[in-house]
Amino acid sequence: MNDLPFGFSSGRGDGDDDRDRKGDGSSSNPLGGDPFGAGGFDPNQLGQMLSQLGSMLSGMGQGGGAGGGGPVNYQVATSLARQQIGNFSPLDDGQRTAVVEAVRLVEVWLDGATTLPAGVTQTTAWTPVQWLEETLPTWKTLCDPIASQISGMFATGLPEEARQFAGPMLGMVTQMGGMAFGTQLGQGLGHLAKDVLTSTDVGLPLAPTGTAVLLPEAIAKFADGLEQPAQEIIVFLAAREAAHVRLFAHVPWLRQRLLSTVEEYARGITMDFSGIQEAAQSIDPTELLSNPGKIEELMSAGTSFEPTTSPEQKAALARLETLLALIEGWVERVVDHALADRIPSAGALAETMRRRRATGGPAEQTFATLVGLELRPRKVREAAALWDKLLEASDIATRDGVWAHPDLMPDGDDVDSPAGFIDRVIGGGTDDPIAELEKQMAQEASAKDESDESPTDGGTSPDDEGTDDDKGGPAPV
Repeated sequence: MNDLPFGFSSGRGDGDDDRDRKGDGSSSNPLGGDPFGAGGFDPNQLGQMLSQLGSMLSGMGQGGGAGGGGPVNYQVATSLARQQIGNFSPLDDGQRTAVVEAVRLVEVWLDGATTLPAGVTQTTAWTPVQWLEETLPTWKTLCDPIASQISGMFATGLPEEARQFAGPMLGMVTQMGGMAFGTQLGQGLGHLAKDVLTSTDVGLPLAPTGTAVLLPEAIAKFADGLEQPAQEIIVFLAAREAAHVRLFAHVPWLRQRLLSTVEEYARGITMDFSGIQEAAQSIDPTELLSNPGKIEELMSAGTSFEPTTSPEQKAALARLETLLALIEGWVERVVDHALADRIPSAGALAETMRRRRATGGPAEQTFATLVGLELRPRKVREAAALWDKLLEASDIATRDGVWAHPDLMPDGDDVDSPAGFIDRVIGGGTDDPIAELEKQMAQEASAKDESDESPTDGGTSPDDEGTDDDKGGPAPV
């Protein structure tokens, strides 16, 4: 699995060949396809590629091209994703009704498993294309910071001579980068659209706030061969979706924390341009205009522009991994509590979801491509164990109260060794962590007020009023 952020390649020729020979017919071609692939010559696909290239070239001097002038060409991404989706089954009224009834049922059951109130205000079923269209705004929020950082560093990282004489070529390189990013994103979203079971299947809140979504076509494929009743599978997945929605609806800081952590990672991206800079020293800058082959020579000299992972980036990825694991672990335990005595197959389905995650499900593939992050099942299991131990030592209200403020959340060390975290939550004579936080904030505010009321220069306080003896004068009679 590729563990580099999207837009990068490993620089190994063999790996590129492997990607170009995917069994699903997809290609790493930045123009969105392979007209000379195993299926034979496709003049329509070739025409699309030439049209995209022409649009890009015509927009070079205008600050934009097909798909706009942003860091990711979302027109290419959307078009390629729809091609990857291919044919899909339209939804019927029976499927929509089944989804609505399943969510309505599990909302009642979840009330006894968590103190977070119901968060679903709308329940719907999506086709793969609807999933693509409805979730694209969130993907833009995630992808733009990383792609912008990479594009900006490429432009500023080139030698000064190359930037001066390349001129318009830099604009084309930037647009080609946007198309390459769009191609990789489109391939990933196209596969995801056919595989995700719910709107939160990748761990992120991709649907609008308060909206619970199930994808019947993917669920039918998922259920094939499980030997579990279809109705129980729908109810189980509806419970997972509704639990996610409760969490994101009633923990207002959670959504932004996930997105800002990805942005924090993006800001730390650096690339090593030493190879291309060394090659530039032996090239006459004037040749870059007279001989286009020199540009290719300069670019190929750097072999690959792989990112350098900084300590700050590692810390950001660790926080993101921990937070995603805590979300998944909490949902797993809440759903287990709500369904254990009601759905006979709940335990088996939970184990199926764990195996799906461990073997590289949609979430792992997405984050590995997007930010170089692979969720480790060990972390999810340990996060679930942390929630279990906290519940055993306290109650549901205390467990769910931890989500009230980000400062109350466990970190990676707490997930590995939860004893100290549990002591902090239930220790100090309080069973309410948010009450403890409010008490601490009140104490800090009180201390600030006292500081503000302290005497200023030129004032007199009781301590400043000494006796005449203190001042060296006679004492009163």
